[in-house]
Amino acid sequence: MAVIGTVFVALAALLHGYIFLMESVWWTRPSTWKRFGVADQAAADVTKPMAYNQGFYNLFLGIGAALGLVLYWADAMAVGKTLVLFATACMFLAAAVLTTTGRGYLKPALVQGTLPLIGFVLFAFA
Repeated sequence: MAVIGTVFVALAALLHGYIFLMESVWWTRPSTWKRFGVADQAAADVTKPMAYNQGFYNLFLGIGAALGLVLYWADAMAVGKTLVLFATACMFLAAAVLTTTGRGYLKPALVQGTLPLIGFVLFAFA
């Protein structure tokens, strides 16, 4: 179960790294801000500081999950598993909070929360 869980956690970490890039690096690109439902370039420019900060939260969660995997497979299983469970729980809970912001955010929340939830469950029973 840990091997399959590792795949899901690694994918969740990569996804959160990609979200970091979109929010903190590429936010003012039309293709990015349109994906997030931002109305226009002016609104993207105004919300850039918020998106920049939010992107780093995603990056740190992804790094935490990845580091947990490295520790788990490097014979620090208890510490690695704890870090994996914490990071994936935070990822899932952030996605759950996203669902409370409106119906339009259900699909992004499912994208953001499904991989870490599956990884969490598999690691919890590994």
